[in-house]
Amino acid sequence: MKNLLLLHGALGHSQHFAPYLEPLSRHFKVHTPLFAGHGNTPVPEGGITMEDNAQQVADYCAAHQLDDVAIFGFSMGGYAALYYALQHPGKVNSIMTLGTKFAWTEAGAAAESKMLDAETLSAKVPKYAEQLAQLHGDDNWKPLLPALCHMMTRLGKAPLLQDNLSSLAIPVQVMVGDKDVLVTAEESLEVYRKLQAGRLAILPGTKHPLDRVAPKLVLDAMYDFWQLPA
Repeated sequence: MKNLLLLHGALGHSQHFAPYLEPLSRHFKVHTPLFAGHGNTPVPEGGITMEDNAQQVADYCAAHQLDDVAIFGFSMGGYAALYYALQHPGKVNSIMTLGTKFAWTEAGAAAESKMLDAETLSAKVPKYAEQLAQLHGDDNWKPLLPALCHMMTRLGKAPLLQDNLSSLAIPVQVMVGDKDVLVTAEESLEVYRKLQAGRLAILPGTKHPLDRVAPKLVLDAMYDFWQLPA
């Protein structure tokens, strides 16, 4: 059976893939690794970088002897998947991304970072703060926020995915929700146009958070992309 990696986003968790596991397990051996700093794993001393995220994917694949994988990456997970594929040609056979931010700038990173403040979140959106504490631990979710801000700031200064995407020969489907306020259809379209074997899908009525995306929309796109029986 072929292997499929499901890579979560920043502040996300592999448990967000729960609705997808049973249907996808009919066609794949499904893997749901956690990125460092997430899910009660401590933030690394050196912080979080996208390069390290991609290396964690490489380490996971090496540990599980995965040499020919398909990857679905949500948000940060999609960025890490593409960078991993660029760094390890031949290890990935196809990639789907959803809600991945490609157009990083210093101003954009600064704006996103302002929203990732523990005190602000606790005061303005306490339910979300409680959710983060449940996902990542009472002592871990607050240090995770500045670590992710640092990662975004680095991407704003030196994006990792630019013209090098044109060297990817594998099939890649870029997906974005039509109501996503964090990722634009325009930046997704720009990335799609750089890909040798790219596809683009705009999901109707879809916002950014994965737990608010209709699983059937994503599963139908997966079945079509990977030519699977529904």
